[in-house]
Amino acid sequence: ILSKVMTNSNQPIRVLVTGGTGAIGPVLVRRLVQANYQVRVLVRQPPRPGRLPPVVDLVAGDITDPASLEPAMAGVDQVFHLADRQQLTDPSAQEIADYEQVNLTGTGRVVEAALLAGVSRLVFFSTIAVYGPGDGQTVFTEASLPNPQSLYAQTKYRAESVVLSARRNGPEPSLGVVLRLAAVYGTGIKGNYARLVTALQKHQFLPVGSGHNRRTLIYEHDAVEAALLAAESPQAAGQIYNVTDGQTPTFNQIITAICHGLGHNPPRWHLPEEPMRVLVNLVEQGCHRLGRPAPIGHHTLDTLLEDVAVSSDKLQEELGFNPMFDLMTGWGLRLPNWKKAPG
Repeated sequence: ILSKVMTNSNQPIRVLVTGGTGAIGPVLVRRLVQANYQVRVLVRQPPRPGRLPPVVDLVAGDITDPASLEPAMAGVDQVFHLADRQQLTDPSAQEIADYEQVNLTGTGRVVEAALLAGVSRLVFFSTIAVYGPGDGQTVFTEASLPNPQSLYAQTKYRAESVVLSARRNGPEPSLGVVLRLAAVYGTGIKGNYARLVTALQKHQFLPVGSGHNRRTLIYEHDAVEAALLAAESPQAAGQIYNVTDGQTPTFNQIITAICHGLGHNPPRWHLPEEPMRVLVNLVEQGCHRLGRPAPIGHHTLDTLLEDVAVSSDKLQEELGFNPMFDLMTGWGLRLPNWKKAPG
């Protein structure tokens, strides 16, 4: 990648990053700066000091606002589109509208602005959640039929079509490439894995069920390297790639890796699945009658027990992607200084 960052006019490749202050955005931005790209980041509000390198060009705007996208896209060669509305459980009517506005309408406006600006490549960050739950045996590939269940996955899947349908003039008519990322962990870890790490650190977590359900992850630095390959590889245009670390570990193996990084032993006991489902259902019903949120709901339990196994062979074979971080290495790098789940 480092040898490809100059345009034909011998000028640095100019890139725009949306969502550059999110979970993995800063990792991507720092890598682009390191590789001598000229980086511009679209931000709704100024990032906190030190969040992004000082050489980055910050442009105020919003992906849903065409007027702010036009100057942000000016002179840009490539776009990395990360900005989205993240996963929520039981979203309200207003939150559902926000999903549509940001994940779908916003992506469409980014694509339109990129086409008008003559951008050569748009890398869209999607999710393996578009495949839906696994059956304990199937390993999903890019040829698998998507079955998105959550509103987040549904809007990301629909946004993929917007990206892949974009056409421009030139030898590579397809503007976009879609990266379906596995669960990303690293310095910006948030959500379920942040809560899992915190609970394991405090010895407050017991696995439910056998723990043999499979998961698919990717360390943030590997995810970023995949994005750079997708941006620079001519054969990536118009393609979909799963981005994983090449493994399908069980939930037990993930817990073991996290505990190894934290420096203590994994939990010795597992809670039985069926009695836990009955208990969670009773707790939800009781809290509903009292008008209070349940401390744990069936959505959380389903997440703990879901099986998702996804292959990234296509990315490795076509673009030469070589993940550098396995489960033990990635969690070992992230967790020695873990204090609490990031906000």
